[in-house]
Amino acid sequence: MTESMVGYEISVGGHMGATIRSAFPDLQTRVRGHHTVLSGVFADQAALYGALAQVEALGLELIEVRRLPRP
Repeated sequence: MTESMVGYEISVGGHMGATIRSAFPDLQTRVRGHHTVLSGVFADQAALYGALAQVEALGLELIEVRRLPRP
């Protein structure tokens, strides 16, 4: 991970099916309780905002955005 790249977790309500997960090809997904967590490394803030815009465009309920600690 370069200095500018930062890891984030984006939690959304419900469980995502394969079709919706395919909208986030660069992110890993896992189920945590009643939420789906998308996680990955973003090159910059614009990339993070792009993923958040996709969450909104798909009508997903945004629960939490969490910056991951650097290794």
